[in-house]
Amino acid sequence: MTMLNGDLLIGGQARRGRGGSFYGIEAATGQNLPVEFAGATVDDVKEASALAWKAFETYRETGLEERAHFLERIATEIEAIGDELIERAMAETGLPRGRLEGERGRTAGQLRLFAKEVREGKFQELRFDPANPERKPAPKPDLKLRNLGVGPVVVFGASNFPLAFSVAGGDTASALAAGCPVIVKAHSAHPGTSELVGRAVQKAVAESGLPVGTFAMLFDTGFEVGQALVADPRVQAVGFTGSRRGGLALMKTASERKQPIPVYAEMSSINPVLLFPNALAQRGEAIGKAFAGSLVLGAGQFCTNPGLIIALECSGLESFKSAAVAALKEAPAQTMLTGGIFKAYCSAVQKLESHSAVKQLVRGPDGADFQGAAALFETDAKSFLAHTELQEEVFGAAGLIVRCMSEAELSDVLDHIEGQLTIALHIDEADVPAAKALVPKLELLAGRLLINGFGTGVEVSPAMVHGGPFPATSDGRSTSVGTLAIYRFLRPVCYQDFPEALLPAPFKKA
Repeated sequence: MTMLNGDLLIGGQARRGRGGSFYGIEAATGQNLPVEFAGATVDDVKEASALAWKAFETYRETGLEERAHFLERIATEIEAIGDELIERAMAETGLPRGRLEGERGRTAGQLRLFAKEVREGKFQELRFDPANPERKPAPKPDLKLRNLGVGPVVVFGASNFPLAFSVAGGDTASALAAGCPVIVKAHSAHPGTSELVGRAVQKAVAESGLPVGTFAMLFDTGFEVGQALVADPRVQAVGFTGSRRGGLALMKTASERKQPIPVYAEMSSINPVLLFPNALAQRGEAIGKAFAGSLVLGAGQFCTNPGLIIALECSGLESFKSAAVAALKEAPAQTMLTGGIFKAYCSAVQKLESHSAVKQLVRGPDGADFQGAAALFETDAKSFLAHTELQEEVFGAAGLIVRCMSEAELSDVLDHIEGQLTIALHIDEADVPAAKALVPKLELLAGRLLINGFGTGVEVSPAMVHGGPFPATSDGRSTSVGTLAIYRFLRPVCYQDFPEALLPAPFKKA
């Protein structure tokens, strides 16, 4: 059994922080869990950043096989924690065992996927452009190019994915794969889970013989440590999953540095679902049931939760609504990640319930303390366009149906929607022409387009995009899931007329 001490992990050591203390909270009861955790100070930030910068000198040039093996070792060490990890995560998040066991598998799987990506070496994008001394009017130089890690990366753990988007999640895996040391600012909602995984990463660093600054993990009792990490001149990039307010605050700090750095923030998405008439006529009931299942998945606390339904008015829409309402009436309330998230969800639902332009279709059965009940609302397109607050994300199992009287009205609604992670289209063959006319518009709105499905469930693969135009993410050119995520933490370097003796190792092996 791994011993939890509530410590910071810096320089290959575990030590007590001096920046105040806090406890992990049992999500279902609001009570303190065992072990008092200690926050870091600005001095801890400086030390971790200095060690990461020093480690970068060595780690960025590790051989591909050595780096791949390190990533695989992290996966193995996380799996070796065993049931202690799942039980602590269950207590801290209220998420069920099956969900967390699946998330652990996903976390290990994406580490191993990046190990494969590293071994293949394609991410380096080695380019060779030979010299031509005979070229007129001027000789052509010898040019070589490779992608190199940007430097130390700060990763902010996410509240809703305590494993797959946290200490050793996709941001950490892709940054380490790129050759960048990582400093994690652990999420205070699941500190015990974070420490267990952080110790596993730290152990893998030691067993791989890597510099101690390759990985660090800090706790924060407020916002000072997170802001100090982003402001530290040795930090070169940031990975963040969380609220729009939090992401914007980090982006502001990063932009005001003497050397601004990129913040790859995943922030806000309501993931529209477009329902077409022929699909509704043929299987409106089935789509309604499937939508309800997706809406309540994980208590609606997925960043890809289908919070907005846009549909053309038709008879099939009533079948969809009836099926969704019936399913949500029976959907039990679920424990939410934190008391604060539960309170914010209840407040957002209450605003929709009292909105003059919104009709409540169903409210699921109430549960115990900290359990959010599902809810479904509807409005018309004109009201949706007139009240921009109806576009705001509700983090939880609440959805809004927008009824459109024509394809032109539906298109107008899309023209006024912000950037999204996903947009789903439910169509039958007869709907294809109408859907095809919208695809160019949808490509500008989201990073992933789906046919006859829902965005919940993000495959970790080379072709996946988990990103989108602002405010879904701070940089719609990137993804935080899939092997393409490695490119966030790389930059190209060109070597002109370098003699063999000075060339970096990748060119000598080619």
